[in-house]
Amino acid sequence: MRITVIGCGYLGATHAAAMAEFGHEVLAMEIDRAKREALAQGRVPMHEPNLADLLARNVESGQLRFTDSYAEVAAFGDLHFVCVGTPQQPESLAADVSQIEAAITGLAPHLARPALVVGKSTVPVGTAERMAGRLTALAPAGGEAMLAWNPEFLREGYAVQDTLHPDRIVVGIQDSRAEKLLRDFYQPMIDQGSPIVVTDYATAELVKVAANAFLATKISFINAMAEVCEATGADVVDLADSIGYDERIGRQFLNAGIGFGGGCLPKDIRAFVHRAGELGVEDAMTFLRHIDDINRRQRERVVHIAKAMVGGDLAGARIGVWGAAFKPDSDDVRDSPALWISGQLHLKGADVRVYDPQANATAGHAFPTLTYADSAVEACRGADLVLHLTEWPEFRELTPTDLEGVVRRQQLFDGRNVLDVDAWRSAGWTVRALGRR
Repeated sequence: MRITVIGCGYLGATHAAAMAEFGHEVLAMEIDRAKREALAQGRVPMHEPNLADLLARNVESGQLRFTDSYAEVAAFGDLHFVCVGTPQQPESLAADVSQIEAAITGLAPHLARPALVVGKSTVPVGTAERMAGRLTALAPAGGEAMLAWNPEFLREGYAVQDTLHPDRIVVGIQDSRAEKLLRDFYQPMIDQGSPIVVTDYATAELVKVAANAFLATKISFINAMAEVCEATGADVVDLADSIGYDERIGRQFLNAGIGFGGGCLPKDIRAFVHRAGELGVEDAMTFLRHIDDINRRQRERVVHIAKAMVGGDLAGARIGVWGAAFKPDSDDVRDSPALWISGQLHLKGADVRVYDPQANATAGHAFPTLTYADSAVEACRGADLVLHLTEWPEFRELTPTDLEGVVRRQQLFDGRNVLDVDAWRSAGWTVRALGRR
């Protein structure tokens, strides 16, 4: 098919490249000139495994092109995917859907023939119905310009895999013609075993935020249990392993640590709580406020632990930090617990030196006052304390021998509970981890 993708951020660039890989002709729209020109040259402005090769290959073949024109988008295709951002509003918990509104308002006046506009962004429930009304009112095609909602479920670090081989496809529609178009479009994925759920707008909008809320709940639950483990002498890893064998619970997302971050989970659950309040069902979502509170407290706990480990005064203490991205296989530092902790330690007087395999540059833009090292070992030179805050594989491979003669004091805090604590302790290091013996 000939399709278009509006918005070429993390979601849009991945969707455009992956759909071109499936053989569709793709015209992607990006209004940021620098980003558009980079993409048109086959360069990805973010780190995501396998995306750069996928994009470059399809740009070179001509399957994927870029534009900044709504008129060109409307003339090119009959299936238009809206993949713009919905960040948290300043001074509010609500999601900012202005980019969605701008995309629909910009595209609709150019839709003179039947077309299907497909929203993929995460939005507050009720947005799709409102945008469907706007689309019909503004499009010359009137009711022949249809809207569907098709939420994305990408995991940073696995976005290409999740797009090419989704674990489910959810579409919210009001018209059976939209269902047929989307079934035809996604048929290769359906044939390879991806289940498709056809539902209404509201359910499709809720699926993503409900999934994120559940995952956030599991993470904050095990982090709360880690605090109980520390008070009782129990071990949170053994605890998680034991309850994870229960098929009703499962082991995934039961890794205690410094909490979740990134551009989705935190803002999505806050927007969910806000929207629930607007709908008059805020009491049903009160628990999500506690989930968010637990998550924020994890970061504060690390700052307190670091202060205690360096003797009660952070001023002048040198701290080496492993990790800046909110998760491995990404350079995304949006709402990163690792970077927040590093920033707080710096503000309290510590000399903080950060190393991340991919996120040094993006972290430097967000926190330019921090010092960034070229390697994990260099970040620890002269350190009184080493903090492991993002679980990149290369950090697990480091041994006490690698830091012999490098640090000033042999102290390590494992904020992700993945290092071999016994090996470090056997080498004479003082090691702490959340919820561990």
